[in-house]
Amino acid sequence: MSRIGKTALLALAGSLLISTGALAQTTLAKVKERGQLLCGTSTGIAGFSLADGQGKWSGLDVDVCRALAAAIFDDPNKVNFIPLASKDRLVALQSGEIDVLPRTTTWTLSRDAGQGLDFTAVNYYDGQGFQLRKKAGIKSVKELDGASICTVQGTTNELNLADYFRVNKMKYEVVAFQGIDETVKAYESGRCDAISTDISQLVSYRLKMADPAEHILLPEVISKEPIGPYVRQGDDQWFDIVRWTVFAMINAEEFGVTSANVGEMLKSDNPEIQRLLGVGTKLGEGLGLTPDWAARIVRHVGNYGESYERNLGSGSRINLPRGLNNLWSKGGIQFAPPIR
Repeated sequence: MSRIGKTALLALAGSLLISTGALAQTTLAKVKERGQLLCGTSTGIAGFSLADGQGKWSGLDVDVCRALAAAIFDDPNKVNFIPLASKDRLVALQSGEIDVLPRTTTWTLSRDAGQGLDFTAVNYYDGQGFQLRKKAGIKSVKELDGASICTVQGTTNELNLADYFRVNKMKYEVVAFQGIDETVKAYESGRCDAISTDISQLVSYRLKMADPAEHILLPEVISKEPIGPYVRQGDDQWFDIVRWTVFAMINAEEFGVTSANVGEMLKSDNPEIQRLLGVGTKLGEGLGLTPDWAARIVRHVGNYGESYERNLGSGSRINLPRGLNNLWSKGGIQFAPPIR
């Protein structure tokens, strides 16, 4: 290569580094300048992201964005929720259409390393399961040899099905649809013998069926589905803000800090609670936020346990036990690094 060619390449590399460095400063600034967060959601999954008849969004994933808005603006309502089909969700984040994607999206190597995206933190541990009609008399996935199975296009569910049936030397016919609503309707109309997706979604959508009691979940869970928010690569500050927003909610539950008692907890002499709530520390400055960023989250949105109970647990129609999503100290695996 000529010396001129090398110089041109070095200049190009330098410009790319500069542009990347500039990008790392822009997401938080853009959100503040815009005055609201652009949050990618599902087109409607109860318990995770669903709009009611008045257009008000709720769900575990919705609470992540409300918590981000609380941390940044001290106002959980400064969010524009943008519903996205499974096949469109990653492209919308890559293109800058949204700032963050907390939309039931599994953490995988290909997404984390090959698509210009970064996974931040797990806000729900799930797994893929199967649902079918009780009258079929089937008790195990191993009895589905030759069955037709409805699932959603553009998800890890398709690959999981292929892997599971190949390993178990079983045949099946996949019937894939663009979104979960179409998939559920196809299953209900008899287009397939069973439906397969994340168990949380199966439980949620069964409530919408004409006769939920007609349908059962098979006992097997065929995959690990750690789910949580994604951001674009190249902005370390924004990555940290989103990741530690989730961690703050988990830590708040562990320390017993709730939306109801956060005011009193500001007077706590526990140093870990003081650091969490920004008492006498400036840890929030490392994120580009105010010292009380986590206190704002808990005050407006609640801790992780409050969010779970409200959206998926006993306070919801879904009534899904915490299971793996309980705190590590209570038999689950939810765990957040310390704020210090």
